[in-house]
Amino acid sequence: MSTTHNGIDKLITMLKATGKKYDIEKIQRAYEYANELHEGQFRASGDAYISHPIAVAEIVAGLELDTDSICAALLHDTVEDCSEKTNLKEIEKLFGQDVSMLVDGLTKIVTLKVEDKEEAHIETLRKMLLAMSKDVRVIFIKLCDRVHNMRTLDAKPDAKRRITALETMQVYAPLAHRLGMQKIKQELENLGLKYIDPIGYEEVRTNIEKKYGQSLHFIEDVRLMVDTKLRENNIKFTLEGRIKTAYSIYKKMYNQNKSFDEIFDFYALRIIVDTELDCYTALGLIHEMFNSVPGRFKDYISTPKPNMYRSLHTTVIGKYGIPFEVQIRTWEMHHIAEYGVAAHWKYKSGEKSKEEIDKKLEWISRLLETEDETRDPEEFMQALKIDIFHDETFVFTPKGDVMALPQGATVIDFAYAIHSAVGHKMIGAKINGMIVPIDRVLQNGEIVEILTSSSSKGPSRDWLKIVTTSDAKNRIRQWFKKEKRADNIILGRSMIEGEIKKAGYIVNEAIRTEAVENVAVRNGFATADDLYNTIGYGGLPISKVRNKIIDEVGKIIAPAEVAPVVTEETMVTSKPKKIRSNSGIIVDGESGCSVKFAKCCNPLPGDKVVGFITKGYGISIHKHDCPNVITGKNNPEYADRWVTATWDEDSNAKRSLFEAHLQLRVDDRIGMLADISVALADMRVDILQINVQTSSGGSLVSLKVGCKNTDHYSSIVSRLRSIPGIYDVSRGFVN
Repeated sequence: MSTTHNGIDKLITMLKATGKKYDIEKIQRAYEYANELHEGQFRASGDAYISHPIAVAEIVAGLELDTDSICAALLHDTVEDCSEKTNLKEIEKLFGQDVSMLVDGLTKIVTLKVEDKEEAHIETLRKMLLAMSKDVRVIFIKLCDRVHNMRTLDAKPDAKRRITALETMQVYAPLAHRLGMQKIKQELENLGLKYIDPIGYEEVRTNIEKKYGQSLHFIEDVRLMVDTKLRENNIKFTLEGRIKTAYSIYKKMYNQNKSFDEIFDFYALRIIVDTELDCYTALGLIHEMFNSVPGRFKDYISTPKPNMYRSLHTTVIGKYGIPFEVQIRTWEMHHIAEYGVAAHWKYKSGEKSKEEIDKKLEWISRLLETEDETRDPEEFMQALKIDIFHDETFVFTPKGDVMALPQGATVIDFAYAIHSAVGHKMIGAKINGMIVPIDRVLQNGEIVEILTSSSSKGPSRDWLKIVTTSDAKNRIRQWFKKEKRADNIILGRSMIEGEIKKAGYIVNEAIRTEAVENVAVRNGFATADDLYNTIGYGGLPISKVRNKIIDEVGKIIAPAEVAPVVTEETMVTSKPKKIRSNSGIIVDGESGCSVKFAKCCNPLPGDKVVGFITKGYGISIHKHDCPNVITGKNNPEYADRWVTATWDEDSNAKRSLFEAHLQLRVDDRIGMLADISVALADMRVDILQINVQTSSGGSLVSLKVGCKNTDHYSSIVSRLRSIPGIYDVSRGFVN
């Protein structure tokens, strides 16, 4: 084994100083193992690679996480970067199941076979969140890893810096905020801004230093006044003077179009006391000393934020008319404000149960329900952005309970956040006592009442276009999936038919059903109806199967196929010769191909026909007036693939029968099918298939029969038309 790195000595000293019972020997072994695996590897800065895991472990230790978390921090890059030397099974064997699970959650998806890098990134995020839902320590370590990467980002090329900084601002800083880890969030935001807009960052930072230097006396005067007042009232406290971060000032300037000099709540004073009662006592004293700014008081103690943040906020006017913010909290509140969920994580200590932590992280499970419904990366990312990364809107129930929803949420989202049954039975809503439209977007502080009715028939499909949260979307979809299967099938079928028509194809029911069934089976559905149902209730975007269905139709109807690439090897250089096929067709222009009859028109000997060179399926024979022929000939992409075709009379004389399709409009009377069957039997015509659709205006009978040629077909039609109650006979299936 390699000799101990100086960094590990610092880490172990740090751990011993906490007084907690860490397994130092296990941590030492994890370091030695990681050091051996990473030997010979260097970071972009030129430092030995092991310096990074050690730094991450130190940040993790600062969160007071457990032994396994620190071991995982030391080992987090071994499986990904040293795959030829180790794997998760080896990690589990040496350090236990928990460490192996944490390392797995921290390992990127590097073997995913996708062409789109963005999709690979989303899959990695999905994997990380799934691991996080099982053990929140995964995200704690990942955030610590990101903090150190951002601290050392100078060594990377400019393009890599910007990509990493954007990812940090869009994903990791919001996650830290959602978990209440303000200290990490603020550092990630400031470092992200530094690389995304270095000029803007430097301008704000310089102004902060300048203004802070000019106002030291103001801050000290305020501190002294507050200190004296709190002591006079026998309150034990700690005072911290601070200023807004560079990013928070930059964001305010950008969002509100203000100059630096127009940012007035630049200063803040934090008062940390022992008890909740002391918080309110201190608040009263502050308001006694200074004039408060109307509308700037927030009580996050009685109504905490969803990320567990609790504190009193008030803005007051100090000396010289300068406003400043005062935050008042207990030490426990302060620790949670700095480290969020991580402050509660006392693994196996009994101080905070895992059940309580899981309750705080229910939003992860709700988000991952999106994965259960669809694997669409775009929809998953949209849910991620809305449910996690958007600012919250705080509203109240009529009973006074506070609820937090993503900014932009509607009253329907609110209804489903209460309970699925409330959402399903919703017929309207009131805000502050006034009836509002159901697409009304919620605003902070509103009192929302949902109006329900036991006679409600359930949600509307249009609600899926209104709601913003993945939770509401999934509950609505589940309702339609369970309650409206028949309607879903009709809707899904209609949507697929529309896509086929958009692609320029005219197909009958038989062709569409065959194509959809083939795609359904390949995508894990038992039947075509199951696929229709899933598309109908919104569980699968039609865009995910559209091209597959079109391709499948292309194997049945030649003009829908993509023209093959013509190379020198495949180009026909000799004059085409007339050939006969064993299907009774003479083809002029292509030899060596099999012939099939297109199901869209089912040509018979005697029909004028044309051939189409398909991709891998021989030559498809169509009636010359087939709608797909008309469509295909108007498409220049297929212009050179049409060939002359004629019937071979000698061959057809030997061939017994072809398929002919007929549709009959008939009276809905008893004995009609029997009359049709008897008439065809008298003519010695084989019935290959028969279907009946009944309606109030009569019935539609679809027949597939054995037929010799067009003359034979005409005699069949004449015989059928002579049957009482049959008032129309035409060729082809019902579209």
